[in-house]
Order: sequence, then structure tokens, then C-alpha cells
Amino acid sequence: MLEKRSLMLVVSLVVLSAALLLASPIPQDPAYHIFADTRSCLGVANFGDVISNGGFLLVGLIGLVKLKALWQGGRFDNFWQMSPFLLFFIAVAFVAPGSAYYHEVPDNDRLFWDRLPMTIAFMSLFAGILADRVHVLFSGKALWVMVLFGVVSLLYWRQTEIQGVGDLRPYVLVQFYPLVVLPLICWLYPRFNLTPVRYLIWMYVWYTTAKGLEFFDAEVYQFFETALSGHSLKHLVAALAVYMVVKMLSDKTVLVLKL
Repeated sequence: MLEKRSLMLVVSLVVLSAALLLASPIPQDPAYHIFADTRSCLGVANFGDVISNGGFLLVGLIGLVKLKALWQGGRFDNFWQMSPFLLFFIAVAFVAPGSAYYHEVPDNDRLFWDRLPMTIAFMSLFAGILADRVHVLFSGKALWVMVLFGVVSLLYWRQTEIQGVGDLRPYVLVQFYPLVVLPLICWLYPRFNLTPVRYLIWMYVWYTTAKGLEFFDAEVYQFFETALSGHSLKHLVAALAVYMVVKMLSDKTVLVLKL
């Protein structure tokens, strides 16, 4: 039988899933592919939005190097405890070419390759937090189940778009459920070894800021007098959110509470 706090997490997932299931299918808005900065440079179309993805490659590599040092320093009890974060940083590094490929010629076909590494990153990081706070199961088989679900959500969206009835609902669940439930997880499961709340808060701050810059792409572009667009800045700020994971894993603070 599930304990009460685990049941609360299950109920939250069921409620949000049911709400999305009852909602109408969500097609990809064609306007999503329209960005403020369309200038070319060095033969690269949409240069600003393409080159700004370098931040993901940089922070992904920094994360992998730091992870190796932490592993050698005994930060992790075993490889499986580290594995969600290893997959996370690998996926983040691959966000760079995936997103650059999409932004060069934005359309639904290329958007799939933009979202694929991001989805793997979302799911693996969420699994790492769950493994640290809820149950070690999430650093093993459950990690791969979550990643598989994320990939399937994208394949489902892609197939429905091909059929002319695009539906982003499963992908919306993958992207936003972890953000919605994370405060609940931290409240219900306050014990941690790797995931101090303060860094999770900073992740929220930078990620929310990135989404705001994405939404106000054109306004930011005009504010900076066409020097830099909101979407280009979004990539750099989102990379800062990832860097908070590097800082989080490097913090050896361990909070032990009697539950």
C-alpha cells in the first residue's frame, strides 16, 4: 500500500493527466516558428538564435567534467545514483545541435529534434530529484521508463502532426508536470543528499525568466535595438538554469530530518 505522501504524488499526476485528457487536442501553433531575429551571418540563417545554443553545449560539458570530479571524489554512493544526472548533462549538450538545427530553418519536422534532447533532459533531471528525495528506484529502471515516456510523447505529437491533427498534450505533461509537482515533492520529502532546495529555487527563477524572454521575443529585440532578441537570450538564461544543477551537485550540504 502506498504511504500518504506517495499517494499525494500519484493523485497529482492522475489529476493533471485527466485534465489534459479531457481537454481538446493541442496542435502546434504555426506562429511558434516565427522569431524576431531572422538575420543571417557567416552564411548561417537566423544566426542569433542558432549561435546562442552554444550555452547549452558549454554548460553540458561543464556538468560532465564536474560530474566526473564528483564521482572520483566520492560524492555519489554508486553509479546508479549518478546516472540520472549523467544522462541529464549529456542530453543538455545535445540540446545545442538539436536546437541550432531547428532554428536554422524553423518548422515542425526540425522542432522534433529540438525537443528530443530537451525532453530527455527534463525526464532525467526529474528522475534524479525523485531518486534523491523519494526512492532510489528512480535512478534505475524508473529513470528509463520516464525517459521512454518523454520520447513517446514526442513521437505521438509528431505522428499526429503528420496526420493533420497535432496533439501536444502528452508533451505538455512531460514538460510542466515536474515544474508543478516539484514544490510538493520538496515539502513532502525534505530529506536530501544531492538536491538542496535553494538551487531548485534558482532553477525555477532562471527557467521562468527564460520562458518570459521567449514570450517577449520581439519586445526584447526592440528594447535592445535589434542587437539581441528575447529568444536568443532565452537560450543563454536557460543554460544558467542548467548551471544551477552543477552548483547543486557540488554543494555537499546534507539535511537530515527525523520524519
